[in-house]
Amino acid sequence: MRRMKINDRDLECLSVRVGRHLAACGKTVATAESCTGGWIAKALTDIAGSSQWFVEGFVTYSNAAKSHTLGVPPALIAKHGAVSEALVRAMARAALSLSGAAFAVAVSGIAGPGGALSGKPVGTVWFCWARRYGAGVGLSARVRHFRGDREVVRRKTVRLALEGLLGP
Repeated sequence: MRRMKINDRDLECLSVRVGRHLAACGKTVATAESCTGGWIAKALTDIAGSSQWFVEGFVTYSNAAKSHTLGVPPALIAKHGAVSEALVRAMARAALSLSGAAFAVAVSGIAGPGGALSGKPVGTVWFCWARRYGAGVGLSARVRHFRGDREVVRRKTVRLALEGLLGP
């Protein structure tokens, strides 16, 4: 089965759907991104009127930025790595806390072409979607292993991150 390439129009349509969904329920979103370098926030803010539902995006590409900007403990990064469930959970919680948004999405992965680690090949991306529930927070994390070059891995990451904001 041949897969179609994810193009800018696909991401735009998906971002429009996310924006409509958030506007309809009166909620806001924030992003915490590593391997996408702010592309999720860009896709969302490309939509006219996004200031009604997009709060802010955190681009924390380096481990130091994850700690300095989001407050992720260096010990957590040292123990679990920059591409891990524990890390994206911490990033998503921090994005919610720092932004005051109702929803957040966090991503961290290995887009390639280099950077593969033992047990974490190029294309490995961890995702976490966070949602406020009253005084609590619900988190949903998952890992994906995408095939393709750097551009393809990043586009697939943006698409899945946006799809996750639409709910299960």
